[in-house]
Amino acid sequence: SREMASPPPFKSFFFPLSLQLFSIVIFGCIANEGYINRPNEVQEYCIFNQNQNACNYGVFMGSMAFLCCVAFLALDVYFPQISSVKDRKKAVLTDIGVSAFWSFMWFVGFCFLANQWQATDQQDDPLRERGDAARAAITFSFFSIFTWAAQAFLGFQRYKLGSDSALFSQEYTDPSQDAAAGSGPYTSFGGDDLENSVFDGNAGYQRQDY
Repeated sequence: SREMASPPPFKSFFFPLSLQLFSIVIFGCIANEGYINRPNEVQEYCIFNQNQNACNYGVFMGSMAFLCCVAFLALDVYFPQISSVKDRKKAVLTDIGVSAFWSFMWFVGFCFLANQWQATDQQDDPLRERGDAARAAITFSFFSIFTWAAQAFLGFQRYKLGSDSALFSQEYTDPSQDAAAGSGPYTSFGGDDLENSVFDGNAGYQRQDY
Protein backbone atom coordinates (compact mmCIF):
# COMPACT_ATOMS: atom_id res chain seq x y z
CA SER A 1 0.00 0.00 0.00
CA ARG A 2 1.23 3.52 -0.81
CA GLU A 3 -0.83 5.08 1.94
CA MET A 4 1.14 6.30 4.90
CA ALA A 5 0.22 8.05 8.08
CA SER A 6 1.29 11.66 8.53
CA PRO A 7 5.08 11.84 8.96
CA PRO A 8 6.35 12.56 12.48
CA PRO A 9 7.55 16.08 13.31
CA PHE A 10 10.74 17.10 11.54
CA LYS A 11 12.60 17.63 14.80
CA SER A 12 12.18 19.19 18.19
CA PHE A 13 11.82 22.96 18.23
CA PHE A 14 14.24 23.17 21.17
CA PHE A 15 17.45 23.54 19.18
CA PRO A 16 16.18 26.08 16.61
CA LEU A 17 14.77 28.23 19.39
CA SER A 18 17.99 27.94 21.40
CA LEU A 19 20.05 28.89 18.38
CA GLN A 20 17.82 31.88 17.76
CA LEU A 21 18.44 33.03 21.31
CA PHE A 22 22.20 32.53 20.97
CA SER A 23 22.34 34.47 17.72
CA ILE A 24 20.32 37.34 19.19
CA VAL A 25 22.67 37.55 22.18
CA ILE A 26 25.78 37.55 19.98
CA PHE A 27 24.34 40.06 17.53
CA GLY A 28 23.02 42.32 20.29
CA CYS A 29 26.17 42.29 22.38
CA ILE A 30 28.43 43.25 19.51
CA ALA A 31 26.07 45.67 17.75
CA ASN A 32 25.12 47.57 20.92
CA GLU A 33 28.23 47.35 23.08
CA GLY A 34 30.98 46.13 20.78
CA TYR A 35 32.34 49.57 19.97
CA ILE A 36 34.21 51.93 22.28
CA ASN A 37 36.25 55.08 22.10
CA ARG A 38 39.06 56.30 24.31
CA PRO A 39 38.32 59.24 26.60
CA ASN A 40 40.36 61.64 24.47
CA GLU A 41 39.07 60.36 21.13
CA VAL A 42 35.79 60.60 19.25
CA GLN A 43 36.19 57.76 16.80
CA GLU A 44 34.82 54.40 17.96
CA TYR A 45 36.73 51.15 17.58
CA CYS A 46 35.74 47.52 17.75
CA ILE A 47 36.28 46.23 21.25
CA PHE A 48 38.02 43.15 19.89
CA ASN A 49 41.54 44.50 19.49
CA GLN A 50 40.21 47.43 17.46
CA ASN A 51 39.70 44.93 14.65
CA GLN A 52 36.64 45.99 12.68
CA ASN A 53 36.54 42.62 10.95
CA ALA A 54 35.92 40.87 14.26
CA CYS A 55 32.84 42.96 15.03
CA ASN A 56 31.58 42.70 11.46
CA TYR A 57 32.00 38.93 11.56
CA GLY A 58 30.05 38.61 14.81
CA VAL A 59 27.21 40.88 13.67
CA PHE A 60 26.94 39.20 10.27
CA MET A 61 27.04 35.69 11.69
CA GLY A 62 24.52 36.49 14.41
CA SER A 63 22.00 38.02 12.01
CA MET A 64 22.37 35.33 9.35
CA ALA A 65 22.13 32.52 11.91
CA PHE A 66 18.91 34.04 13.24
CA LEU A 67 17.37 34.15 9.76
CA CYS A 68 18.52 30.59 9.10
CA CYS A 69 16.82 29.42 12.31
CA VAL A 70 13.58 31.13 11.28
CA ALA A 71 13.73 29.34 7.92
CA PHE A 72 14.25 25.96 9.60
CA LEU A 73 11.37 26.57 11.99
CA ALA A 74 9.15 27.23 8.98
CA LEU A 75 10.44 24.01 7.40
CA ASP A 76 9.67 22.11 10.61
CA VAL A 77 6.07 23.25 10.44
CA TYR A 78 5.74 22.52 6.72
CA PHE A 79 7.58 19.18 6.71
CA PRO A 80 4.54 16.94 7.52
CA GLN A 81 2.82 18.39 4.45
CA ILE A 82 5.60 17.41 2.05
CA SER A 83 4.26 14.53 -0.03
CA SER A 84 7.26 13.93 -2.31
CA VAL A 85 9.84 11.38 -1.16
CA LYS A 86 12.62 13.27 -2.96
CA ASP A 87 11.61 16.56 -1.36
CA ARG A 88 11.61 14.99 2.11
CA LYS A 89 15.12 13.63 1.51
CA LYS A 90 16.32 17.01 0.25
CA ALA A 91 14.87 18.74 3.31
CA VAL A 92 16.63 16.43 5.75
CA LEU A 93 19.94 16.47 3.85
CA THR A 94 19.78 20.26 3.65
CA ASP A 95 19.27 20.41 7.40
CA ILE A 96 22.32 18.21 7.97
CA GLY A 97 24.55 20.18 5.62
CA VAL A 98 23.52 23.64 6.80
CA SER A 99 23.78 22.69 10.48
CA ALA A 100 27.26 21.24 9.98
CA PHE A 101 28.29 24.37 8.07
CA TRP A 102 27.09 26.67 10.85
CA SER A 103 28.82 24.57 13.48
CA PHE A 104 32.10 25.02 11.61
CA MET A 105 31.51 28.74 11.08
CA TRP A 106 30.82 29.30 14.77
CA PHE A 107 33.98 27.38 15.61
CA VAL A 108 35.90 29.78 13.40
CA GLY A 109 34.05 32.72 14.91
CA PHE A 110 34.73 31.59 18.46
CA CYS A 111 38.44 31.18 17.79
CA PHE A 112 38.60 34.52 15.98
CA LEU A 113 36.78 36.50 18.67
CA ALA A 114 38.59 34.78 21.53
CA ASN A 115 41.97 35.44 19.91
CA GLN A 116 41.19 39.09 19.27
CA TRP A 117 39.84 39.58 22.78
CA GLN A 118 42.99 38.04 24.25
CA ALA A 119 45.11 40.43 22.19
CA THR A 120 43.03 43.48 23.16
CA ASP A 121 44.85 46.19 25.06
CA GLN A 122 42.94 46.84 28.29
CA GLN A 123 43.77 50.51 27.92
CA ASP A 124 41.30 50.61 25.06
CA ASP A 125 38.54 50.19 27.64
CA PRO A 126 39.84 51.82 30.81
CA LEU A 127 36.43 51.81 32.49
CA ARG A 128 35.83 48.13 31.67
CA GLU A 129 32.44 49.03 30.22
CA ARG A 130 32.36 46.57 27.34
CA GLY A 131 34.10 43.51 28.78
CA ASP A 132 30.90 41.70 29.74
CA ALA A 133 29.44 42.11 26.25
CA ALA A 134 32.61 40.80 24.63
CA ARG A 135 32.77 37.78 26.92
CA ALA A 136 29.07 37.06 26.37
CA ALA A 137 29.53 37.08 22.59
CA ILE A 138 32.49 34.70 22.89
CA THR A 139 30.65 32.39 25.31
CA PHE A 140 27.53 32.08 23.18
CA SER A 141 29.66 31.56 20.09
CA PHE A 142 31.16 28.59 21.91
CA PHE A 143 27.70 27.25 22.83
CA SER A 144 26.56 27.67 19.23
CA ILE A 145 29.27 25.27 18.01
CA PHE A 146 27.84 22.32 19.92
CA THR A 147 24.21 23.28 19.47
CA TRP A 148 24.53 23.42 15.68
CA ALA A 149 26.51 20.16 15.80
CA ALA A 150 23.69 18.57 17.80
CA GLN A 151 21.25 19.86 15.21
CA ALA A 152 23.28 18.19 12.46
CA PHE A 153 23.41 14.94 14.45
CA LEU A 154 19.64 14.93 14.92
CA GLY A 155 19.24 15.54 11.21
CA PHE A 156 21.50 12.56 10.48
CA GLN A 157 19.47 10.41 12.86
CA ARG A 158 16.36 11.59 11.09
CA TYR A 159 17.83 10.59 7.73
CA LYS A 160 18.76 7.11 8.99
CA LEU A 161 15.31 6.66 10.47
CA GLY A 162 13.71 7.70 7.20
CA SER A 163 15.90 5.35 5.18
CA ASP A 164 14.94 2.41 7.40
CA SER A 165 11.23 3.19 7.46
CA ALA A 166 8.44 4.16 5.12
CA LEU A 167 9.26 7.85 5.41
CA PHE A 168 11.56 7.86 2.36
CA SER A 169 10.17 4.79 0.59
CA GLN A 170 6.51 5.65 0.09
CA GLU A 171 4.62 8.60 -1.17
CA TYR A 172 2.48 10.30 1.42
CA THR A 173 -1.27 10.17 0.77
CA ASP A 174 -3.75 12.03 2.90
CA PRO A 175 -6.25 9.40 4.10
CA SER A 176 -9.16 11.79 3.73
CA GLN A 177 -8.22 12.60 0.13
CA ASP A 178 -7.64 8.95 -0.64
CA ALA A 179 -11.05 8.03 0.70
CA ALA A 180 -12.65 10.84 -1.26
CA ALA A 181 -10.92 9.73 -4.45
CA GLY A 182 -11.98 6.12 -3.95
CA SER A 183 -15.65 6.89 -3.69
CA GLY A 184 -17.33 6.97 -7.06
CA PRO A 185 -20.27 9.15 -8.13
CA TYR A 186 -23.66 8.28 -6.62
CA THR A 187 -25.75 5.97 -8.76
CA SER A 188 -29.40 5.67 -8.08
CA PHE A 189 -30.89 2.21 -7.60
CA GLY A 190 -32.29 0.81 -10.76
CA GLY A 191 -31.28 3.84 -12.75
CA ASP A 192 -31.37 2.03 -16.09
CA ASP A 193 -34.81 0.66 -15.43
CA LEU A 194 -36.23 4.06 -14.48
CA GLU A 195 -34.90 5.63 -17.65
CA ASN A 196 -36.80 3.04 -19.70
CA SER A 197 -40.07 3.25 -17.82
CA VAL A 198 -43.15 5.49 -17.88
CA PHE A 199 -45.71 6.21 -15.20
CA ASP A 200 -49.19 4.76 -15.51
CA GLY A 201 -51.70 6.31 -13.14
CA ASN A 202 -53.47 2.98 -12.56
CA ALA A 203 -50.65 0.44 -12.55
CA GLY A 204 -47.68 2.63 -11.52
CA TYR A 205 -44.44 2.49 -13.47
CA GLN A 206 -44.53 0.22 -16.47
CA ARG A 207 -41.34 -0.84 -18.24
CA GLN A 208 -41.23 0.14 -21.90
CA ASP A 209 -39.07 -1.73 -24.37
CA TYR A 210 -37.70 0.11 -27.38
